[in-house]
Amino acid sequence: MAFAITQTCCNDASCVAVCPVNCIHPTPDEPDFGTTEMLYIDPRSCIDCGACADACPVDAIFPVDALTAAMRPYAGINADFYAGREPAAADPAPNFHAWGPPVFHRAIPSDFPALEVAVVGTGPAGMYAVEDLLLHTGSRVTLIDRLPVAGGLVRYGVAPDHPSTKKIGETFARYHHHPRLRMRLGVEVGRDVTVDELARRFDAVIYAVGASSARRLGIAGEDLTGSVAATTVVAWYNGHPDVPADAIDLSAERLVVVGTGNVALDVARILTTDPRSLEGTSIAPAALERLKSSRVREVVLLGRRGPEAAAYTTPELLALTQHEDIDLVVDAHDPRITEAIDTEPRAALLRDCKQETIDWSAPPQPGKRRIVLRFHSAPREIVGADRVRGIRVTGEVEIPAGGVVRAVGYRGTPLPGLPFDGDSGTIPNDGGRVRPGTYVVGWIKRGPSGGIGANRACAEETVGRLLEDAIAGRLRTSRRKPGLVARLARRS
Repeated sequence: MAFAITQTCCNDASCVAVCPVNCIHPTPDEPDFGTTEMLYIDPRSCIDCGACADACPVDAIFPVDALTAAMRPYAGINADFYAGREPAAADPAPNFHAWGPPVFHRAIPSDFPALEVAVVGTGPAGMYAVEDLLLHTGSRVTLIDRLPVAGGLVRYGVAPDHPSTKKIGETFARYHHHPRLRMRLGVEVGRDVTVDELARRFDAVIYAVGASSARRLGIAGEDLTGSVAATTVVAWYNGHPDVPADAIDLSAERLVVVGTGNVALDVARILTTDPRSLEGTSIAPAALERLKSSRVREVVLLGRRGPEAAAYTTPELLALTQHEDIDLVVDAHDPRITEAIDTEPRAALLRDCKQETIDWSAPPQPGKRRIVLRFHSAPREIVGADRVRGIRVTGEVEIPAGGVVRAVGYRGTPLPGLPFDGDSGTIPNDGGRVRPGTYVVGWIKRGPSGGIGANRACAEETVGRLLEDAIAGRLRTSRRKPGLVARLARRS
C-alpha cells in the first residue's frame, strides 16, 4: 500500500532526499518545485518503505490505508498529480546516496579556516541557513534575534490548531545547542548593534528578517479603529510580545477579512472555532480567554476575483470544508461564482458547500458560527465615523461589520545600513548576496512567497554565494572585533 502526503506538507523536500525509488515530486531540481501547493507521492512507484514518513519534519505522510476519513481525499490528490504522466525512472532521488563514504556537495578546501558567521533571525529561513552552515561547513555561527524567544514565523506565525506544522520548530531547535552555535536573543539590529558593527566583527552576516509589515489596501477608512492587519491578529493569538491581549475587538457579531489566502483562512477559522477545541494548543492563554467571551458569529472573506483564482491552497480549503465547528457558505450573489464552482477544477471543493444569496441587512443567523466566502467583491471603502461599522465593496454593496482584518499580503521593512527596494519590499541581492560579506535569505530576499520548506533551497543558494566569496578571498576576515559578541551577550 502506498503512502500519501497530506495537508501539513511543508515542501522542504526532506522526504525527497530519502526516497530510494524517486517517487516523490516535484524534486528541488525540477521546474515546478516551489510553485506546487505541496509535494506528491506517486502511488504507482511507491514501495511502501516508509522512509519518507520517518524523515518528514511535520508528520504529513501516512500510509493510504491508515488515512482518516478527513484525510482520505489526499490519496486522490497525490494520485491526480501524476495523471497522464509516465512513472518517474526508479533511480534514487538526486540527494539520495547508497551506503558508502559520505558525499559532500560543497567544494571547500579541507584546510580552509573556519568562518565566523552571524545569522540575524531565528525563523525557518534563518534556521535552514544555520543548518546548512553547521552540517556542511566548519563555520561557527552566532544566531541573533530581536525577540527574547527563538522561533520566528514557526512560533508566532503558524496557527495554533496546526500543531504538526509547528513541530518543525523542534527540528530547528536541536541546533540551538550545537557546540559551534551561540544564541544572542533580545538583540535588535539597528537598536543594540549596527549593520556596520556586525560586518566588522563577523566574516559574513546573513539577514533572515522576513517580511513582517502588512500590505495596505489603499482605500478610505483603512485607519479607523477596528481595522487591523492580519499580522496583528496572527501575532495576537500566538502571544507575540509586541501585541497586547486586548488588541482584537471581538464585541461584534460579524467581522470581515479582506483576502482569501491561507492567512485569511487561518484568521477566520480561529475566530469562529469553538474555543474549547483550542484548549491544549499553543494559543496564547489571554487570546483563548477573550475568544471564550467573543460575540463573533460570522466572518466574511472577501475575494477580488472568483473562486478559481482564490489564493488559499487546496489542502487548507479542504480542511476547512470538513471543520465540524464551522459552516462554510458561498455567497452566490454573482452567476460567475456558481459557474466557476461547477466547471473549474480549482473551485471544485466548494461544490458541497452551502450556496446562498445573502441579505447583508440582516444580522448573522443563530446556530453554528460560519465563514462566508464572497468572491468578485473588491473593497472600496471601510465605512464608519470614528470606528468601523462596515465595508463597501464592488457594486456599492455595504456589508455591516464591527471590524475589518486586512489579509492582503506582507512586505519587508528597511533595515538601517542596508539597501532596500521599496517597490518589492526586499533587500536587493544576487542569489542572496547583497555584497561580499552581507547576505539575505527568506522573504526579505525573494518577497513574501513560498511556505516554510521553500526556505531550504533559498538558504542553500545564499550559503552557496557566501562560500563562493569565502573561497575567492572576498571576505574581509581581518576586521573582526571579538568584544562585540561579549557585548551582545550582556544585552541578551
